[in-house]
Amino acid sequence: MQVYRGELVAVLGRFNPWWRGEAIPDLPSWHRAAFGELHDWVVSPPVHRAVFLSGARQVGKTTLVLQVIQDLLNSGVPAANILYATFDHPVLKLAGVDAVLEAWREREPRRDGPEYVFLDEAQFIPEHGTWVKHQVDFEKQRRIVFTGSAVPLLESGPESGVGRWRTIRLTTLSFCEYLKLRGVALPDLPRIHSLRDLFDWSPQDLRRTAEVAQPYMGHFHTYLVHGGFPQTAQMDSVTQAQKLLREDIVDKVLKRDMTALFGVRRIAELERAFLYLCRHDGGLINVSALSKDLRVSNQTVERFLDLFEASHFIYRLLPFGYGKEVLRGRQKIYLADAAIAPAVMLKGRSVIEDPAALGVATEAAVLKHLFANYYTQNVRFSYWRGKGDREVDLVAALPGHVVPFEVKYRARPAARRNLGGLAAFCAERKVPRGYVVTKSLDDFGLLPREDSGSAPLLRVPATLLCYWMGEMELLRASHTDTHVGPEDIP
Repeated sequence: MQVYRGELVAVLGRFNPWWRGEAIPDLPSWHRAAFGELHDWVVSPPVHRAVFLSGARQVGKTTLVLQVIQDLLNSGVPAANILYATFDHPVLKLAGVDAVLEAWREREPRRDGPEYVFLDEAQFIPEHGTWVKHQVDFEKQRRIVFTGSAVPLLESGPESGVGRWRTIRLTTLSFCEYLKLRGVALPDLPRIHSLRDLFDWSPQDLRRTAEVAQPYMGHFHTYLVHGGFPQTAQMDSVTQAQKLLREDIVDKVLKRDMTALFGVRRIAELERAFLYLCRHDGGLINVSALSKDLRVSNQTVERFLDLFEASHFIYRLLPFGYGKEVLRGRQKIYLADAAIAPAVMLKGRSVIEDPAALGVATEAAVLKHLFANYYTQNVRFSYWRGKGDREVDLVAALPGHVVPFEVKYRARPAARRNLGGLAAFCAERKVPRGYVVTKSLDDFGLLPREDSGSAPLLRVPATLLCYWMGEMELLRASHTDTHVGPEDIP
């Protein structure tokens, strides 16, 4: 089907209002944590590479890109040297990326200085990875940012873009970002530079912080139900938020992207597999049992899991260890946002009254916050199971450093007698410290040691941990606190 040049130029004109001297409408006044890294790579890249902004559908990639464009315009970059094109639009998709660039230059002759090309939903560009590599190799004056919400597996591997592009992961909103988006006014919490700071706090510090944080807890539970997708986070109605999440995000990925990008034909089985994950969020996956239930092969189930991961729907955790320990172990699957499972399962706000469901949602939120804060340090998340069914929910393995987290989101205070798995892991692996993520704001501080040789275990309320993780990420990205840096690990 032919796309006429005039039609293409008209569409591009609507997406690039700065060519007409108009401002970009409806941009938030504050920036996500990922803005700083994206801005730095666009304005002053340390090496000549493209930037790949990767994240789930409706997670805020377009807003982030437009904020960077606005900053470029404010700094004096000629409007003619900036192109934004979304290949989710049928006309641009039909025309192809080369025709889009030709139409851009026909409409806006190039001015002095670098060119900035922003390609949204680039997974709809045929062989986009090859195209980007060619641009990086031969168009040195051009800086390219491309986004993707469901990247084909052949081009989403960690090695596919080595030397050609920098990948920036955009997760759903952190709890801190959620509060900013909602415009919630709450008392200021003490700022920390690392979770390790809390080991030195006095009982008075802990008590005062718990008192100040009381108004945060209700918002945290609402956050778990509404979710971290910007559109759903702004809705007051839980029913409407979950309906949007279910129909406009989950269904579109399962029924459109999976077919268009990955060639999936067994949509019914794919949906049933996703429903299984929603019912077992944070659980161990028995691939053989699931394949039998779906009446598909084990390889098909593994393929489905690969697709969910490529679409930014899940996190996959392997058992902690090496070699056969990992290969023989079962995977632990978490959904990418705590609100996905309640939305798909039509639970409404009932998840807040269900201690088990609330605990699972909190565990998923904790993993997401830890991942968002530390993924740039090549952190590897896993879980641990030892003898006698002892286990640790999350283990963060950074270069030369291992940090375990056990989530105990329940009414009664955490006690060492209920933390046998965490204590055993610290002793067996000679880990210097561990964290217990708790529910009550009073359940905060060091647990008494059993003996002088046992590792110190610190209780941190989930509300505070998630807030601080998001705040540290924002501070590091904005360069407003020089004490917060990549080396600040838990």
